Amino acid sequence: MELMEIFGFVGALLIGLVLGLIGGGGSILTVPILVYVLEEDPVRATAYSLFIVGLSALVGAVRNAQKGMVDFRTGIVFAIPALLAVFLTRKFLIPAIPEHLFTVGGFEITKNIAIMVFFAIIMLAAAIAMIKGRKESAEETEVKYNYPMILLEGSVVGVVTGIVGAGGGFLIIPALVLLAKLPMKKAVATSLMIIAVKSLIGFLGDLGNQEIDWTFLGSFSALAVVGIFLGIYLNKFIDGAKLKKAFGWFVLVMGIYIILKETVFAV
Repeated sequence: MELMEIFGFVGALLIGLVLGLIGGGGSILTVPILVYVLEEDPVRATAYSLFIVGLSALVGAVRNAQKGMVDFRTGIVFAIPALLAVFLTRKFLIPAIPEHLFTVGGFEITKNIAIMVFFAIIMLAAAIAMIKGRKESAEETEVKYNYPMILLEGSVVGVVTGIVGAGGGFLIIPALVLLAKLPMKKAVATSLMIIAVKSLIGFLGDLGNQEIDWTFLGSFSALAVVGIFLGIYLNKFIDGAKLKKAFGWFVLVMGIYIILKETVFAV
């Protein structure tokens, strides 16, 4: 095994570790590790990321469901438009994007560059959400559904997830709080169920379009899951809130680096 492959699999462990420690955010590292460390094609990397993110979120969702923290009805209402959007995005939209999009001042914008820059923009948004933090509220209120907005939000989240292969928890959680009036802790737990369902369904849309290396994907995913349980254990000794802000700054720097690498440094 080459040195970069070792770094890549250590990265898989890190993804799970971050997820276990702070309850989210780790999946935002999946695509950069696959593309820049393991040199996977960006489109295939986003497909792999959907499976890895979906499996990781499923582990978290099962643990939260055992504690009674998942609001299944709300999760299903939100997940239906999201999973439809992510499946259609992976099955039809991604393959339909031409390899060469346009040229700006002699610099050619390709499909891969566009995906990575869009992913970096999502990273910046996620980083800001992590740095700002959330107001934790355990207040129980009557769940009310704003169906038109849930349909719109779920569809947008599904398309974004389909393009970049990330979970989109920073978009889902505020929507659950604002549109379904869920308390924060239940919103976080329910979001994992939504992320698991839509990511794994989205991955199914790739099965006919991408050649999947199941041995590699299984090994990488298994290490991420090991990392999750390690992170859950370490969470007893580490302040997750402070760590989340620090990780947010790291993601912010990574997002800026990807934009520069794919545009300025690529010229």
